[in-house]
Amino acid sequence: MSNPSPRLSFREKLAYGLGDTASNFFFQAFNIFLAYYYTDVVRIKDSAAVGTLLGTVPILVAALNPVIGVLADRTRSRWGKFRPWILWGALPYGVLGYVMFTNPDFSPDGKFYFAYATYTLMLVAYAAINTPYSALMGVMSPSSEDRTSLSTYRFACAFTGALLIGWLVPMLSAFFAKIGGSEAAGFRYTMGIFAVASVILFLYTFLNTRERVLPPADQDSSLGRDLRDLCRNGPWLVLFFAGFLTLANTGLRSGSGVYYFKYVVGDFAGLGNFNLFGFLAFIGGALSTRLFTRFFSRRKLMIVLTILNALGMASLYFVDPHNLPLLYALNIFALFVAGPTPAIVWSMYADTADYGAWKFGRRTTGLIFSATVFVQKVGLAIGSAMIGWLLAYFGYVAEAAQSPRALHGIMLLFAVLPGGFALLSGLAIFFYPLDEPQVKRMEAELAARKAAETPTAAPTA
Repeated sequence: MSNPSPRLSFREKLAYGLGDTASNFFFQAFNIFLAYYYTDVVRIKDSAAVGTLLGTVPILVAALNPVIGVLADRTRSRWGKFRPWILWGALPYGVLGYVMFTNPDFSPDGKFYFAYATYTLMLVAYAAINTPYSALMGVMSPSSEDRTSLSTYRFACAFTGALLIGWLVPMLSAFFAKIGGSEAAGFRYTMGIFAVASVILFLYTFLNTRERVLPPADQDSSLGRDLRDLCRNGPWLVLFFAGFLTLANTGLRSGSGVYYFKYVVGDFAGLGNFNLFGFLAFIGGALSTRLFTRFFSRRKLMIVLTILNALGMASLYFVDPHNLPLLYALNIFALFVAGPTPAIVWSMYADTADYGAWKFGRRTTGLIFSATVFVQKVGLAIGSAMIGWLLAYFGYVAEAAQSPRALHGIMLLFAVLPGGFALLSGLAIFFYPLDEPQVKRMEAELAARKAAETPTAAPTA
């Protein structure tokens, strides 16, 4: 009988999680501030043009994710399949993230094309490092409990990064704006700091993680068969739709917060503390994942917590925007109940990779995770694009007193529409077919297959 795999250490879990801190330094900067940066700081044409930029570029670049996943699945190196991508992608990621916020003194058309070029290149760098990073979780341990724990560390660290961005960027950009003489300079210096930190964190992730789960020794490399198996992977298809809806919700809610606080609440600087308490609640929820999963199945938790999150967000529409204690309370509730969901759903994605190996005899972890990232990026792009498009529809004018119609549109973007997407995501999970006993059976059968493939050493004389 083969020995069970050793449990992952705290150091390795933390090292893996810090990779998502690095990812979220720019992921959350884009979600929360990029629409505002382009409409009110750089002044790229109008909000509709910004919406098109934020919608088309991520969707086009997202098509690279499955390609990167396939290439990562076929990577052979002394560091494994996925870790080399983190090593070689760290520096381009940091450099391009900084360049996006340099705001050179170009003509209006020049700034428009510069935004398209730098945003495209940055998203390519993000895909090249984050897709293999996501897949790495599926090969660090064969245990679903270990992967759930690893996913918990990942998202606690991810939302620590989100907290730092949401809390510090308004303050740091204001501080550096005084030094640099403009709001654009404030963003430039601020994002330079986060760019350096992201490179350091990714390198730490590379140095302190290991890959342990290997594909079957006799597995061929047929891309066509990999894609067919993916399309027949029922559990993954359910998560495919749920992921799209969740990230559309995220794109809408995150990007509209700046407009809500600047024009509806009337306190742009107040967004920092609002984000701080919200992200602390989210991290608290993420750290409670193990407690939740001790008493409830992951599928039931995903349904209930996502629906509660939807109700919490939508209820903000009915609150007086100057009643800050109630705004804070509802936001804290909505984000706390959402906190465990990323860790849970990403461990479920790892289970769908196991399901593919169990059902079809082929492990395509890179393709599973890259296709997941693809659909999530499409959802995020649609949500972010809707901000620009709907702001234009409701008559938004940058740096001006907004009409009642525009203010109402901002409230819909901040509360009702994200809540609707979250509700649909929770309902989609009803169709997820894998329960905990089946996951355990798959683990046992896959372990038995692996033991049967392992050659036994000949006895010595």
